[in-house]
Amino acid sequence: MNTDGFETRAIHAGQEPDGATGAVVTPISLSTTFVQDAVGKHRGYEYARSANPTRTALETCVASLESARHGLAFASGLAAEDAILRTLDPGDHVIIPTDAYGGTFRLVARVHERHGIAWTAVDLRDASALAEAWRDETRLVWIESPTNPALSIVDIEAVAGFAHAREARVVVDNTFATPYLQQPLALGADCSVHSSTKYLGGHSDVVGGFVAVDDAELADEVRFLQNAMGAVPSPFDCYLVLRGVKTLAIRMERHCANARAIVEMLRAHDAVSRVLYPGIAEHPGHEVARRQMRDFGGMVSFLAAGGEDAALDLVARTRLFTLAESLGAVESLIEHPARMTHASAEGSPLEVDRALVRLSVGIESGNDLVADLAQALDSVL
Repeated sequence: MNTDGFETRAIHAGQEPDGATGAVVTPISLSTTFVQDAVGKHRGYEYARSANPTRTALETCVASLESARHGLAFASGLAAEDAILRTLDPGDHVIIPTDAYGGTFRLVARVHERHGIAWTAVDLRDASALAEAWRDETRLVWIESPTNPALSIVDIEAVAGFAHAREARVVVDNTFATPYLQQPLALGADCSVHSSTKYLGGHSDVVGGFVAVDDAELADEVRFLQNAMGAVPSPFDCYLVLRGVKTLAIRMERHCANARAIVEMLRAHDAVSRVLYPGIAEHPGHEVARRQMRDFGGMVSFLAAGGEDAALDLVARTRLFTLAESLGAVESLIEHPARMTHASAEGSPLEVDRALVRLSVGIESGNDLVADLAQALDSVL
């Protein structure tokens, strides 16, 4: 068993110095095809859609960080999600959270539903609601924790135990927490999925997705879909995510520290009616988050006291917090989920409060970030 620490594995797992040149950085292997020593006899690679040396390094590294036996990289987070959902059969039923990424809802409700997959949105913090929504055909429970954008916390171990007793799989979108803060497979999940565009890449310069699994049969099924559908990342994209992963641990520590400073200011400001952050004691999921996470993350959401108009005014008045979608990179971002990332959920059970503002707290000077957000809040009082 590998006993190296997380930070060590982030730098070395799957990334031995190049055997031909001694290069310490994993080479970007651009070849689309590979020589075969005889018909059907190759050296691990035959065609770049099926496998690529740079992608293998990324898959080995991130699987190690998730404490998983198998890792599969995709061209985007939604491509990774799509592959998992394609393991279902027509007539199967999936349970999704009432608070979740708008793209996940769109993929389930507007793509896979057309092909025979039924779904129900459930507050997964409520065990009785989960039990009530359960059907004989339920095959998959999709968890986000923390959720996007309300930052609710789901007890992964409890939901996994409930689902497994009924022979269903559990998937955790671990994008917000990252494997540094949370280990879903150790908590009983069958899959951990990421948009590696976010914290894994960490620099707003690459789009990617990832699936980590322990079960060999499930891994083979997802790997088949990865190859059959072809939604794979380029070698250069794999290199960029690998580069980002090397600093994941130290970046997450700074994200979390800055988020705590932001939250302290928000809780005291009259322009804020409620702060949504699992690191505060009054958060309903605080104790569960303390149990299953190393720290509480760099995402912060809050409700503007003046409603939607104040929220829209606020997001236009920051200087360091950039008005933009996405999250998890070194720069701080601010957005209005109801009109931006979660617009596709309008009118659905996943519709978000229109006064909600979501922050992706970056790694700039914490004092500068607090001052920037405070001046914007002052202006909407």
